[in-house]
Amino acid sequence: MRPNFDDVLRHLGQLGRYQKWIYFLLCLPGLSYGVRMMISVFLLKVPEHRCAIPGYDNDTYDVQSDSHAKMINATIPFVMRDGKQQPDRCHIYSDSYDMNNVSASRAFLSCKKWVYDKSVFEVTASMEFNFVCDDAILATHSTMLFMFGCFFGAFASGAIGDRIGRKKALYLCVVLLTTGGIILNWSSNFVMFVILRFINGASATGIYATCFVMGMEIVGPSKRVWTGIMIAVSFALGETILCGVAYFIRDWHTLELATAVPVGIFLVYWWLIPESPRWLMNEFRYQEAEVIIRRAADVNRVTLPDNMFEPQETTDDETDDDDKPKGSFIHLFTTSAMCIRTLIIFFNWLVVSMVYYGLSLNSDNLGAGSLHLNFLLVGLVEFPACALVLLLLNRLGRKILHCASMLIGGVSCILTIFTILYAEQSLQWVTVLLAMVGKLWTTTGFVVIYIFSSELFPTVIRHSAVGASCSLARVGGMIAPYIADWGKFVGGDFGRALPLLMFGSLSVLAGLLALLLPETLNRDLPETIEDGINFGRQPIRARSTEGKEKQDGLSLLPITGCTDLDENHQTQQ
Repeated sequence: MRPNFDDVLRHLGQLGRYQKWIYFLLCLPGLSYGVRMMISVFLLKVPEHRCAIPGYDNDTYDVQSDSHAKMINATIPFVMRDGKQQPDRCHIYSDSYDMNNVSASRAFLSCKKWVYDKSVFEVTASMEFNFVCDDAILATHSTMLFMFGCFFGAFASGAIGDRIGRKKALYLCVVLLTTGGIILNWSSNFVMFVILRFINGASATGIYATCFVMGMEIVGPSKRVWTGIMIAVSFALGETILCGVAYFIRDWHTLELATAVPVGIFLVYWWLIPESPRWLMNEFRYQEAEVIIRRAADVNRVTLPDNMFEPQETTDDETDDDDKPKGSFIHLFTTSAMCIRTLIIFFNWLVVSMVYYGLSLNSDNLGAGSLHLNFLLVGLVEFPACALVLLLLNRLGRKILHCASMLIGGVSCILTIFTILYAEQSLQWVTVLLAMVGKLWTTTGFVVIYIFSSELFPTVIRHSAVGASCSLARVGGMIAPYIADWGKFVGGDFGRALPLLMFGSLSVLAGLLALLLPETLNRDLPETIEDGINFGRQPIRARSTEGKEKQDGLSLLPITGCTDLDENHQTQQ
């Protein structure tokens, strides 16, 4: 038999100069993923608006003169909103306006044209396609379909990458995201807009997932937690960069081009990034893998044995696959212990993803500061969250840290109902602070659940089980915009507090349920279905030093992307 890639890494180095350079290049596309995942906050922003005055071509939201004000009063009904009289956003009087008849008893009907406040945005997609009034739900549908594209992209990119190679899958996704983002600029209707957004979501997720897999496949076990965190940091950097770009570009067409065109730079990766040598060796393409590995050895300044890639004799034990433990996804539900444990894990995946994206999408509804400032704060809290995981994960344990993250984050979100409903306007910064604490700890929980669930599922079905968990995370992402926008339909202060109340309550419930899961820190991973059933029921010996290294090297998936676990890595575990 020939050596596997982990054998090669023992000679090559777990994170040498060559791997650092390639990994750095692979982290850069994470910036575009962070941009693409959160750009809807700015594309779909609906500013203040009202019905346009019929027959008045030069009508604007801002009052132009006294005569313009009189026309607005005579044409547009006024309603009580946010504690004061404001023009109705969706109705006009049914009869022709009369300067002498502005009675509130006049009949009114739905309008078909609107004018928008352009003090913050020149034009957004919601303004252009009129995602307001009866069609306001279309903006939420658009975000949901984008998330569904991410759901599809995670699976499709994994299947394509496993079949034709990581490098080709990455290149295909880069081409799709670049062209899809540019063409989106010329969307002329809702259908075209959501189809292109679906493509952008699928390709952006494919880029991030593929880069993550390629990065994790070239480093050794003890470095995988660190590298997993670093690629997650690139996502947060993308969010903060988007905030800066969106601050200076207030037209959604220009903003879309400014964020889509730079993705084309990654087309040069065809000549800079090699195919994953681990994948090549798994496909028995040893000669191609050897060329890449020996190039890496030269850069790392190490010498590889001349006969490393020559086939060696195999023993009967190595060639006999009949005695290898078998398992299938259905085994997760065949016993009460495994079924309850699996459902708890699935629920935590769904909730943590829902709250994570929900808080990001709800950043324009916090009620204190500008949208750009609130969004910047939402992005910045990602960095201390990653630091918390690095500092506390192996000290507190998986269960304690994940449970604490969900509880603290959930309680912080719930407390915002008191500041929104009862605090004065001067104290609304407390609402933003509580929401940021909720986002910070939710992000921490998102990172931890990747490791925690990977260690809980038995090796024989870990690949498919974590894949199913990722699916639930995407479902949570699709639900998030509906909860985030729910408050807009309710209206008032309670409408602003409602999404945070929902996110907080579900987060607390998920955290409490996580207490029923067994701890995995410093314990041998369950290998067979029987091990999984008995895991946590009986004392389990602590890991050896070698086992602890494997634990530290568990494949940590990024907090916002999702991809299949590396099969070779799973076999090693």
